[in-house]
Amino acid sequence: MNPVISSLMIVSGGLLASRLDCYLTRLSGAALIAGAFVISAAPALAQEHILAVDNGEVRCQASKSDLTRIALKDDQFVAVSRVQSGIEAEDFSIVHEPTRGDIYLSVPGGYTKPNISFFGTTQKGYVYKFDCQVSGDGALQVFVANADIEHPQPQAETLQAASLDDRAVGLVRAMFEQRPVTGFEISDAARAPVNVGDIKVQLVSEYRSPTMTGKVLRIENTGAAPMTLQEELIAGDGAIAVSISNRDLASGQATAVYVVVPTGR
Repeated sequence: MNPVISSLMIVSGGLLASRLDCYLTRLSGAALIAGAFVISAAPALAQEHILAVDNGEVRCQASKSDLTRIALKDDQFVAVSRVQSGIEAEDFSIVHEPTRGDIYLSVPGGYTKPNISFFGTTQKGYVYKFDCQVSGDGALQVFVANADIEHPQPQAETLQAASLDDRAVGLVRAMFEQRPVTGFEISDAARAPVNVGDIKVQLVSEYRSPTMTGKVLRIENTGAAPMTLQEELIAGDGAIAVSISNRDLASGQATAVYVVVPTGR
């Protein structure tokens, strides 16, 4: 029900219910108000919006007594794979609608399994495993979007410079822009911070290759006085490249530091 209509019913009911000269008028107003709240509380068409990844699992709901439509955003189903028992009461049905590429699920009367599962292959080459819990009497719609299409990964940086120093500068730029780098394995598991004098150092992420390693550090001034960060204090003599976002830190202030060292150091 349109919320505007519900509001008008409440207002009209309130005007009628406030009249003192007629009992029936007040009763009609109260009924209008009650009806408005019942209508506004009625559920909308059941829909699920799910973000999935290639070769991932999609957990959703499937109607027990009606149809369940599954549609792919910017994609279409081209094949569905499932296991059938040959027993009519234990096998659900899948209908592929070729125009839009959607599929429609239905379960037979007396279906006792708590869920249905199958694999779907899409026109763009993605494969999803669907595990749908069977419940409810109304028709359902499930809209699935692919995470790689919705949030594409940035293009990987390729370090092609001849000199080690130039490649280290390119790695620092990629770490600052949070971009992947060809030939580097990225670990985003933050380590526990370590206190060194009046500074707190935490490894936030690491880019590792056979020849060099890039580290993204979070540096915080835990002292009472302001301080100026120096490359030697952060990385020592073995660093190939060091970049400090903000050298001058007030008390309690933090900054990001990007360090490139030979792998193994």
